[in-house]
Amino acid sequence: MLSKLNSGNKIVGTKQVKRALNLNNVEAVFIARDAENKVVDDIIGICNEKQIQVIYIETMKKLGDACGIDVNAATAALLK
Repeated sequence: MLSKLNSGNKIVGTKQVKRALNLNNVEAVFIARDAENKVVDDIIGICNEKQIQVIYIETMKKLGDACGIDVNAATAALLK
């Protein structure tokens, strides 16, 4: 599933992920384990409410790399 982030229809970043979740446009959410709780807690809560799969990635660096960006990423999502 992680490989889909580099080629699939994705969004990166907490604000964008939260917006897509509220529009019911998300297939799965990726969250870096080393992201700050205050950044990801809302997203985890929304995913639990809407029964959307949450996939944890070891580090923000690995998530950023998987998304094909040169910066760390706390969250990313695959769009429907």
